[in-house]
Amino acid sequence: MDDTDVEIRPSHHASVGAFDVRRALPQRGRRTVGPWCFADHMGPADVTEEHGLDIGPHPHTGLHTVTWLIDGEALHRDSLGSEQVITPGQLNLMTAGHGVSHAEEATGRYSGRLEGIQLWLAQPEATRNGDAAFAHVADPPRVDIGEGVATVFLGSLAGVASPARVEVDLVGAELDVRGAARMALRHDFEHAIVVLEGALEVRGATLTPGSLGVLPSIDELEVRSRERTRAILIGGAPLGETLFMWWNFVARSRDEVTAMRESWQRGDDRFGRVASALARIDAPAPYWS
Repeated sequence: MDDTDVEIRPSHHASVGAFDVRRALPQRGRRTVGPWCFADHMGPADVTEEHGLDIGPHPHTGLHTVTWLIDGEALHRDSLGSEQVITPGQLNLMTAGHGVSHAEEATGRYSGRLEGIQLWLAQPEATRNGDAAFAHVADPPRVDIGEGVATVFLGSLAGVASPARVEVDLVGAELDVRGAARMALRHDFEHAIVVLEGALEVRGATLTPGSLGVLPSIDELEVRSRERTRAILIGGAPLGETLFMWWNFVARSRDEVTAMRESWQRGDDRFGRVASALARIDAPAPYWS
């Protein structure tokens, strides 16, 4: 009999660009964890100097994209003019607001294994129609958590805080554990764990790649691993707003999404232009059209 109070939810597979990904969030019955509304575990897969994620220009609204690698390199380009190579342990944070577009490409210099996660954060009503922005944090803070280290790329955990700007209270951290680790959590947050590599024992459950582990409301998290394990901890207070998510848009209604899609298909100024050699991705027809 399973006596754990951790809710284990299998990820489902999806294709993104040239990659097969494990999509841990959203899924039926669990659309969000606090303000976090999307989690794609990418790889591991082999890339070349000329072929990597190969995701051409595409739009976003009403969200922050968080890109975090544990192996390899990728190139981010966006309609703000940003061009940034991402390497392991560095944060890429793109704010969509009213509209932005970006592409994720090979670097032209790296070949080998690529693995990481892309996460989305839903923006609250007060900021979701604001200006787009991009930030890169090369050295997020790290803190010892027993027989492991937490790298806090967003929000705060274990007494340290990321310098990246956030709009609501939350946590996003990589846990690199070999043995036993412990850290305080905020009881008013929802929390979940996505294991990228290895296996993590949490409150009687064993979490492995390919699932989402949703934690109960707790003040302290204790984890243990028998091998080196790398996992992503996400958490935050529920946003308190009803989201309508479709394709690459986070909105509040079908009508909003229809207008967003039409803007992208027209190629108007809302989403700008990305200086990418990859083909622009057309938006599919929504199921209600």
